[in-house]
This record gives sequence, C-alpha cells and structure tokens, in this order.
Amino acid sequence: MKRVFLIVLDSVGAGALPDAAVYGDACAHTIQHIAADPHFRADTMCSLGYGNIEGLAFLGAAEQPLAAHGRCMEQSVGKDTTVGHWEIAGLISDHPFPTYPNGFPNEILEPFERITGRGVLCNRPYSGTECIKRFGEAHMLTGDLIVYTSADSVFQIAAHEDIVPPETLYAYCRAARRLLVGEHAVARVIARPFAGEPGHFYRTENRRDFSLEPPADTMLDVLFHAGHDVIAVGKISDIFLGQGITQTVLTHSNTEGMEAADLLVHKNFRGLCFINLVDFDQLWGHRNDVSGYAKGFADFDAWLAQFIAKLGEDDVLIITADHGCDPGSESTDHTREYTPLLVYGKQIRPISLGTRTTFADIGKTVCELLDCGEESNILAGTGFAGDLLS
Repeated sequence: MKRVFLIVLDSVGAGALPDAAVYGDACAHTIQHIAADPHFRADTMCSLGYGNIEGLAFLGAAEQPLAAHGRCMEQSVGKDTTVGHWEIAGLISDHPFPTYPNGFPNEILEPFERITGRGVLCNRPYSGTECIKRFGEAHMLTGDLIVYTSADSVFQIAAHEDIVPPETLYAYCRAARRLLVGEHAVARVIARPFAGEPGHFYRTENRRDFSLEPPADTMLDVLFHAGHDVIAVGKISDIFLGQGITQTVLTHSNTEGMEAADLLVHKNFRGLCFINLVDFDQLWGHRNDVSGYAKGFADFDAWLAQFIAKLGEDDVLIITADHGCDPGSESTDHTREYTPLLVYGKQIRPISLGTRTTFADIGKTVCELLDCGEESNILAGTGFAGDLLS
C-alpha cells in the first residue's frame, strides 16, 4: 500500500468495556445513545459494515459490507485522549496518570503563580463551560487564571482572550507542563481560551493540548525511520509532541479536519495521514449534547461518502476512536468503551475482524500495510494486514 488515512472519531465509543464498571461507566454506549436521536444518520458507515460490528447490530447490518469491520478493547489503564491515541500507535500505558479530585496541591500552584505572575481561581474538577460561567467575571476583574481539572488526568487553564492573549496562555501552559512531572505528570495540560461578556461567555477555537512525551517509540517513529511521510491533522501533533511527524496541519473543528483530508487525499505522499476529529468530544460529548453529537455524526457520514470516492488503488482508510464520551450519561467525563474498527480500500477484503484485544493492533497493521518490516516489532499489538490482503 502507498497511503493510509487513519481517522479517529474522538470519543465515538461502541459500548461499555468489560471493566467499565471500575471506571463508573457500566451503562455507557455513546453510539447507541446518539443513534436514538432523529438527526442521526450513518448510511455510509453502515455500508462499510458499522452495523456488522459486534454490539452495534441495532444500526442495521449490511448484507455485503464494503470494509473489514470489528471493534477494539483498550488495554491501557485509563480512558483519556492521550492513552487512547498512544495505544492506537502501539504504546500501552500500564500505569494510570495522576488525577486530582480535590484540586492541585500548593507544591504545583505556588510555583505556577510565581512563574505567571497571576493568581489561581477554581482549582477543582469542573465542567469547562460551567467553569467560565462561574469564574469568568472574577478572572476578568483580577487577571487570575481559571485552573481546573476533571476525572481525567488534565491541568486545564481557561483565560479570556482580551485578558490573556492565546499565545501568552500557551506560554503559561508550557510552564505548567514543565512543572507537572514525576508524581504530578498529568497526561495533558490544556489551554482553554474563551471570549464574550459576563453571562455570555463562550470558548473559542484556540484550544491547545500539551501532552507528555511518549515514553517509547510509537507507530509514528517506526514510519518516520522507514522514510515515510507522517502527516498529523488536528491535535495529533500535540498528543505526540511532534515525535515522528513530518508535517502538521492544525485544525480547530471537524469541518476543518475534513477539509484538510480533502486536500491531502490529492497530495502525492507515501505513508500515513493521521486525523483527529475533535468536535464529537469537546463540543458534544463533554456537554451532554446528544442532538449536537447526532448531527455531527450525520455530517461526518455524508462527508465520508464523497471522501471514499477520492481514494486511489493503493490507499487504505481506517476509522476508529480513542475512547467514549457518552452524551447520554449523567457524567460529562470520558467513558470506558470499545472502539469501532473499519478498514476500507480497493484491495482490502471486507472480512470480520472480530474483537481485537488492544487498540495497538491498528498501529501494528498500519506499519505492515506500509511495509515497515521488522522495525514494527517494537510495537505492542498483533497486526492483521495479512488477513486484509490475502
């Protein structure tokens, strides 16, 4: 194969994992809850075999699915964006990242305040939109930064763009990232810029994620060392700190991500185009917006039909997710779920892939499809390219 397009539908989970109850997610099922909304459409996805995946029969199984289809279990400890993407790329996280249900300790906040010259508001787990509603006006009056977390391993900093310009906020995030090491090595520091007036605040599209550096090589490094192009679209470069990436295309929405894919499919490259579509998670999942989620999925499904038509003879399209974020649950946090797996291409056999025991099977398979040889042996997972192409 010449090119692989790997699209992560951020948070579009496919039902609770066997250990979901440990995470408080026993009843989670992102896709089932949004499928009940009248705005939901999945015609293209179902033609590929989405409804043929175990646990998704309610979507309607295709008699002759066009893609190989299955689902993946997560072996990493957690249900976060970072560990999900790292596992897709062949790196399993055996230990949980630290979380802060009671807020961050003074040993972190005091040096952070000294470095930034600003105080801290909130410092507790909070919904992002509720957080700026509750503390936004005080932030504008004092200049203090809104620092908050969630059930995930995140240190989030919200600031009004008129008070703290985005580039300055990013500098504060980098400073926090340098502080958050060792026992406090959170998975991500996240910049959360917002705008508007008291009572009418809204988050802008200038979010940035500052992840930990992957502790070992991933699929991206294997491809890079094999001489392949590795194009990162959306927050992929942030998640991997640019490691193993040859080109970064920053996007702020699903629409921009899909537009980038439409341009890149016409580019003559050899290797991987790794795309994250973030709106499912940040706009609809975390805000418990079932209808918005359903509309967003329908928009993706309509776009997908025309994208598939642009793929060449030696192209492969893989669609998956990194975790769940069930908008139909009471919580606004991520959910511990299976992820879907669809693999389409003119040379790909539309077989059942069953239930894969780790997301890492995807990264291993990408490296096999792109002929990386023994270099991919460093990755976790079991490749299945031979089954797809035989």
